Amino acid sequence: MDIYGLIGKNIKHSFSPDYMNHYFQKNGIDAEYRLFELDSPEEFPDLIAANIDLVGLNVTIPYKRSLGQYFHSLDKPAILTGAINTIKIARQKNKTILTGYNTDVIGFEKTIRPIIKNRRITKAIILGTGGSSNSVAYVLRRLGIVFSYVTRTPCKIMHTHYAWLDEKKVKDSLLIINTTPLGMFPDTNSFPPLPYQFITDKHILYDLVYNPKETMFLKKGCEQGATCVNGQQMLEIQADMSLKIWGK
Repeated sequence: MDIYGLIGKNIKHSFSPDYMNHYFQKNGIDAEYRLFELDSPEEFPDLIAANIDLVGLNVTIPYKRSLGQYFHSLDKPAILTGAINTIKIARQKNKTILTGYNTDVIGFEKTIRPIIKNRRITKAIILGTGGSSNSVAYVLRRLGIVFSYVTRTPCKIMHTHYAWLDEKKVKDSLLIINTTPLGMFPDTNSFPPLPYQFITDKHILYDLVYNPKETMFLKKGCEQGATCVNGQQMLEIQADMSLKIWGK
């Protein structure tokens, strides 16, 4: 039986096993999707070596940008974003071939395009600077949307601290994307510290978090009349792309 799985930290509440195992059962595929918690990226080679039936993996926080050294090849989005969220594992005699992909780009682009259609969105704010933020930035560049990163630890010219956000910055940036884990189950009461009073009904708030369906970030945005979108559809598109990569 082929084994697939998700690697990351604090992932026991992930929806991925239910989604993937339902797909396998529905289509009569002899495979299983499991969760693999890693305490550090250095544990990754041992995971691959110890599980010879492992043929595919998804990657989530905090390892999307820390595993690149282990791959034989990467697809173009993975190279350009520096972030990997899908892995194909091929075993040939005594050699293991690892190929890294980024399907977050496709998932985000396919979900955001219909939302911004017929809207004049020229500026955006990306909350967070992790691996997923790079995928979001890649898509915004393709769409011609100028953006800045907001983070608690700004260290680059494009970085802004949460405390530096003022009324003009928020009102000019009609698309705000949360790529941080703030608000994710079980820490559902946390949220990015934005000046939500400046959010309007012209804004779109997009949260890559999908559990819960309405995070505090989205709830506060909806209270201001904003269009609010969670990460469920993006997750499903990303999962379907992973299955195609794995030949399933």
